[in-house]
Amino acid sequence: MRPMRIELLQQMPIFGAISDDALHFLLAQAREIDAPAGSYFFRENDQASSMFVLESGSVSITRLWQGREFVLNGMGPGDCFGEMALMEMSSRNASVRAETDCVAIELTTGDLLSLYEHDLKQFTLIQMNMGREVCRRLRATDELLFRVRMGEPLNP
Repeated sequence: MRPMRIELLQQMPIFGAISDDALHFLLAQAREIDAPAGSYFFRENDQASSMFVLESGSVSITRLWQGREFVLNGMGPGDCFGEMALMEMSSRNASVRAETDCVAIELTTGDLLSLYEHDLKQFTLIQMNMGREVCRRLRATDELLFRVRMGEPLNP
């Protein structure tokens, strides 16, 4: 296992304050995903069973509207995506496309269940951290919606 992976995870809000032991445990089960530029990690409405931590490359988060694909956001190394669908156990609400060649760590629901059985405290902390991250993103989206409703132009 590459030590840089542990360092990458430790710098992310979702894995903040997680012990080295718990991170090693998770990474021992995780899969490395290579996604060439133009490929999709997943598509809108796919059933969700994993989240991804982007190690290298860049991705676009997209949604379809009236047959056209629109970019909602971009992400780079150290960002994660897919955790929302894991939390609510539903289908994907957006697609994630590799803009450049990417390497990502995939963590499945089974990986998280194994951590739950191995170390309930660390599992709970990750769940709380995911909730905080989703709330942070929701707060940013609420701010954008408010600005649009007030007639303020948005920066591209």
